[in-house]
Amino acid sequence: MALAKESTPVSARNGADQEAEYRAQTRVWLRLLACTTLIEGELRRRFREEFDFTMPRFDVLAQLDREPSGLVLGELPKRLMVSAGNLTPIVDRLVADGYITRTASNLDRRVQIVCMTVEGRKTFRRMAKSHGAWLAELLADFPADRFDGLIGELDDLKGAVRDALQKP
Repeated sequence: MALAKESTPVSARNGADQEAEYRAQTRVWLRLLACTTLIEGELRRRFREEFDFTMPRFDVLAQLDREPSGLVLGELPKRLMVSAGNLTPIVDRLVADGYITRTASNLDRRVQIVCMTVEGRKTFRRMAKSHGAWLAELLADFPADRFDGLIGELDDLKGAVRDALQKP
């Protein structure tokens, strides 16, 4: 079920309707946040306990797994939606542990290229398999026939938020 476009401008709605809409929007936001927090907390715990690894380090490896020839270091913060300053110690640790390499570009020595090592790829694939199993376990009680509808609704919500961010 797609989100219906609101045909009545906010300024034309009465106060009670506006208040009810604001409450519903707040409830949606809080439910999304609660689901994210619950799942992320459990995944972080399991990564720590089973692999002595952090989610941010896993996320970096996931990005590099998609790019077998490596990535320009400056691209990683954009993809992960974090600051370069937050990413630097994570990359340093992954390099020190032998999971990735960081080398200067042949075209521009100021540009760093990060690539996953064979050991990094092997470790990542093992963790990714567990990650998938953990998610399946956490979401097992949600009816499988409702996932497509939920994904569609969330896609619509994401689009509406993006549209709102594009408005002047």
